[in-house]
Order: sequence, then structure tokens, then C-alpha cells
Amino acid sequence: MPFVIRPWSELAQSYNGTILLGNGASIAVSSRFAYRSLLECVRQRESLAEDARRLFDFFETEDFELILRIVWQASNVNKFLQIEDARTHEAYVSVRDCLIQAVRDVHPEHHEVSGQLPCIYDFLKRFDTVISLNYDLIVYWVMTYGLDIPDRHKFKDCFLGRGVFAEDWQRLRAPYGGEQSSTLVFYPHGSLVLCRNRVEQEHKIHIRGAGLLESILDRWRSEEVVPLFVSEGTYKQKVNSIQNSFYLSTVYREVLTEPRESLVILGWGMGEHDVHLLKRMAGTGIQRVAVSVFKRNQAYCCRATQLIKDNLGQDVRIEFFDSESPGSWNNPLGNQ
Repeated sequence: MPFVIRPWSELAQSYNGTILLGNGASIAVSSRFAYRSLLECVRQRESLAEDARRLFDFFETEDFELILRIVWQASNVNKFLQIEDARTHEAYVSVRDCLIQAVRDVHPEHHEVSGQLPCIYDFLKRFDTVISLNYDLIVYWVMTYGLDIPDRHKFKDCFLGRGVFAEDWQRLRAPYGGEQSSTLVFYPHGSLVLCRNRVEQEHKIHIRGAGLLESILDRWRSEEVVPLFVSEGTYKQKVNSIQNSFYLSTVYREVLTEPRESLVILGWGMGEHDVHLLKRMAGTGIQRVAVSVFKRNQAYCCRATQLIKDNLGQDVRIEFFDSESPGSWNNPLGNQ
């Protein structure tokens, strides 16, 4: 018997807690995000130096952030100890420049997606928690778009003042000032807007509006910071990277394990390399899960049902909705 796939409007009133966004959400905004991996993009360009390619093989990873951080730290140590080693710095520059070019190749500019931000804003503001697995700037641009909307709703990523993450992030759920409601946003795998400096301090890059992407790439070129995001890797590699970051490990330990009754999953393929996220949500009280389905894919419904029940419990109610239905993500309400 086929799975029933409903319009989002039939489920919306029952789901206002947590939403988890996967890469399919970004692909719906721009097809440029439909790439296999950043490293694959670079390999196609054949622009990565031999030393840099060997580093990926030696550490058995496709995670650009990890390799960039390793050679950046090694280069900084050599510089501080006045060790002449141009080869390490050249490897760092090669990895960094290839990462910058890969991001430029796959990431759209603000003006290319700005027309979709109002729909996404209206969709996301119904949730009290957004968990985005994507390191791109879509959700961040939605947040900055909301700064100009006089609806007394506030998106908060819990990075305060000088861009430092609030350890007591839970207090930010309470409205303050003229707010009537709020949504907290988290990035379990990091984001382009996040970085760390030479002494492993983590912060957010603050530039509002259309110039953010280029400002981020400029910060990378400065050699003062490296990006904080987990781009690729196996389940074990991702968990190791998460544990090496204060922000990522806080999201993993505290945010994912928060009590919640409902969960919406949109654009997430539920691959084995990300199943640790569902495992962390086990025991949080989830009673019902709504899952988006692209092109009414029944095989995906079957796989999603099995993974959710295996990790969240056999009694969890699972419902499916059409990812392209009116009001869902970037689809206008009037789109019939």
C-alpha cells in the first residue's frame, strides 16, 4: 500500500516545534547546490596541488575544513618558530584557494535568490527551532531579511555582540524588547558565516546583506581565520569534527537533545553518514514527524519510515508532505 503524501497545508497546524533542513532545501533554492562534494568540484577543475591532494588521501577525508585547518595550524607554528618551510604554506594556500573557488562555483549570490527569501521566512518563522545541516548562507540571508520585517518575530542564532556564541543560549528563547515570538537557529555541521582564529576561538562573521559571501572569502584570504563547517565525511569523521569544536559540540550535546514533541524534516536524504543526528534526538519525547517528499518518491518514504522508527521509536507517528506544495519552504501560498 503506497504512503499517503499530503499538501503541507494539511499538516502545518500540527507542527511548530523543530525543523531539520537538509541539502534538498538548498537545492530547491538553487540547482547550483546539487553537487556531489566540494572536493569533487575541485577535482573536476584539476586545480589542487599534488601536496594538497596527498593530504586528503593521508587523512582519509573529503572534509575541506579539516585539511585547511591542519595545514593552517602547521604553517602558523612554523612561522612562529621561524622554521623555513614554504612547502607547508604553499599547501595551505592551495587548499584555501581551491575551497574559495569551489564555494564561488556552487554558491549563488544574494541577488540570485533574494526573491525566494520572503516565502522561506514565512515558512520558517512558525517553528521555534531551526536546525540546518547546510553550511550555505540561505538561512542566514532569511534571518537578515527578517530584520526589516515589522512583524515582531525574531530569528536568533545565539551569536551575540562581538559574534561569540552564548553558552546560556536557552535564555534567548524568551522574548525581549518588542518581540512577540522567536526562532532559534543552529548549524550542527557549521556554516560559512562561522570561523575560528589561531587560538581556536570561534565566532560569526558579521556583514549584513549582499556583500556577505565575498566578505567571508576575504576573511579566509587574510590567513587570520579558517572556516568552521563540516563539508563531507563518514559518520565517524563528522562526529570527530563536531567534538573538536565548542559550538558544534554544544549543538550536538544540548540542542539536539532538547525535549520536543514534533519534528519536521525537509530536504534531508537521511544518509547513513548523518544518522547520528536522529540518534541524538532519541528519547527527547518526539511523538510525530512530518517528512517532505520530492516528486512523491515512495521508495524514499519507505526508507525514511524505517530509519525514523529504528532511531526514534516504533510508536512515532510519521506523516509525509509534498515538498513542492503551496506554503512549503520556498513555494508561495498561492501556487496551485
